[in-house]
Amino acid sequence: MSSTEAAKPNRDVIVGIDLGTTNSLVAIADERGPRVLVAPGERALLPSAVRYEGSADKPTTVVGDDAKERAVEFPLTTITSVKRLMGRSIADAAPDLAYLPYTVVEGEHATARVLLPLAGGSRVVSPQEVSGTVLGALKRRAEAVLGHAVSRAVVTVPAYFDDAQRQATRDAGRLAGLEVVRIVNEPTAAALAYGIGLERDASRNRKQDSVVAVFDLGGGTFDVSILRLTPAQVEGETSFFQVISTAGDTRLGGDDIDHALVALFTRELRERGWLDRGADPSPQVRRALKQFAEEIKHRLSAQEQARIRIDVGDGSGSRVYERTITRDELEAMSAELIGRAMRACETALRDASRELGARTQEDARRMIDAVVLVGGSTRMPLVRRRVAEFFGLEPYTAIDPDQVVALGAAVQGSLLSGGSRGSLLLDVVPLSLGIETVGGAVAKLVMRNAPVPARAVEMFSTSVDGQTSIKLAVYQGEREMASDCRLLGEFHLGGLAPMPAGIPQVEVEFLVDANGVLRVSAMERRTGRRASIQVIPNHGLTREEVDRMERESIAHAREDMTRHRVTDLIVNARLDIRWIEDRLTRLGERIEPAYRDELRGHVSRLRDLVDRAASDWQSVNPDEIHRAKELLDRSSVRLQELSIVESLRSRDA
Repeated sequence: MSSTEAAKPNRDVIVGIDLGTTNSLVAIADERGPRVLVAPGERALLPSAVRYEGSADKPTTVVGDDAKERAVEFPLTTITSVKRLMGRSIADAAPDLAYLPYTVVEGEHATARVLLPLAGGSRVVSPQEVSGTVLGALKRRAEAVLGHAVSRAVVTVPAYFDDAQRQATRDAGRLAGLEVVRIVNEPTAAALAYGIGLERDASRNRKQDSVVAVFDLGGGTFDVSILRLTPAQVEGETSFFQVISTAGDTRLGGDDIDHALVALFTRELRERGWLDRGADPSPQVRRALKQFAEEIKHRLSAQEQARIRIDVGDGSGSRVYERTITRDELEAMSAELIGRAMRACETALRDASRELGARTQEDARRMIDAVVLVGGSTRMPLVRRRVAEFFGLEPYTAIDPDQVVALGAAVQGSLLSGGSRGSLLLDVVPLSLGIETVGGAVAKLVMRNAPVPARAVEMFSTSVDGQTSIKLAVYQGEREMASDCRLLGEFHLGGLAPMPAGIPQVEVEFLVDANGVLRVSAMERRTGRRASIQVIPNHGLTREEVDRMERESIAHAREDMTRHRVTDLIVNARLDIRWIEDRLTRLGERIEPAYRDELRGHVSRLRDLVDRAASDWQSVNPDEIHRAKELLDRSSVRLQELSIVESLRSRDA
């Protein structure tokens, strides 16, 4: 093949990329099957580490092993674990900053950026730029192995990455010269790779559905998904991989275990007076402690104890910190972190129960056929024990947990390119999506764990006479009131013809594409006016936000539903009262006094209940408001008939 031919991209090839917190890799699925792309003499895993060199106006980069191995020499210009900053605000990133040796500053829209001290000044780079450099290295690796240019990729992300984080991943791909044709959740990609494993396992009856739990604990994030695998019944048919439920934590991973070890080392160094109690360790010390922690963690996965030795002095040996860490010590430090992962498993299993037809969570647990481990952190014996105890099954580890996500992404790339037609992937929306209605309630259009792509349409109207513009606020969460959910974005539908309240017909459409990105559009049917928004919030969900959304949606379910009902009753009752009072005024003496007094009595009673509920929604029984509204509705039927007759007379005149 000539160099000209080698430079031409093969548009039929879509590679799969696992862009990880600690390591990244690229794979392909072709007639030889799915495989990781690696040149002779290289490691399959490319460390997600980038070192910046040169001047501030023209920096150069070093990616991978060299950047990681010399990170202690260049602590301020070597960037690692940047995935935890992707699409996040500086406030979201705050808990990680104490463990990062490089400097994180606030950028546009309060996003987290990295400040690099280089020759001739400093330079600020975004997490997308750093990740783009890693993706670029993987792109070049794939091109070197395949012998032609690569321009398209499927890239994986944690299931709980929100729109901002997914968009940041797309931006990183574009900076690397890659078209990201699909964003796939990491546990879902692992399920695709697992499906390949099942087909190779002759001992399994492939005619039966199977339910699989994918436990993905990587360097920076954690996800668990419950999936149903429906095999093709005959050759040539399609196999289905359907995500039933997903849960997770974007702030939980191997980095956090490293941080626990670093905290131990730092505390003991301070106790010996070798570190200033009033200041953070220097960048060099922080970087060294992080690397030692990582090494100790890896060794303790295979050994019962490991020894650490750090010279923190001037090289004379007078200040040498030596310590033996046992596996029991590490497991005690990690217990709370792994406990958080197991609580997420409880959530995923609970959410899957109905879809599986299980009466209890324990029944759903017994329906799990296999558990797949994904991510390097699942090599810890503690993790494997806890997972086995929770699901009552030995985890499936036949596929390398570091490679399984990239292999699954490659399978998805092959499906999209037409290279394979044997499988169909059905993913889910991790949290409910809706729009704020009058009174502050949230009308949910797309429910949590709905399969993607998802589309929902609902009709809304105005609540004020003569309204010419409508503000639409899009929310994410499980609570019933907007104040308890997370605002994703706002947009306005303007240019409406002034009409009475309730007359405009506003069609709102929610569309979640196959990448999990939400687009919201609104159209007023009478005027044809349109507006839309692609929801890209300025930062991602913190672990606390996800925990709060899930925990409070359960704890406050009855209270939330009652408040939502009261809010809707207030809005609808006020519309009824306004219409009836308007008709009473217009028809005047044509309504007999007794009937007018009867209606005014019902209106007064309902208005009193509505006003009390508006000031304190718990002060009135919603059933009482409902009965008063129904009584007014029944009593006003004759008024509506008189109003119609009057309208016909006016038209004929």
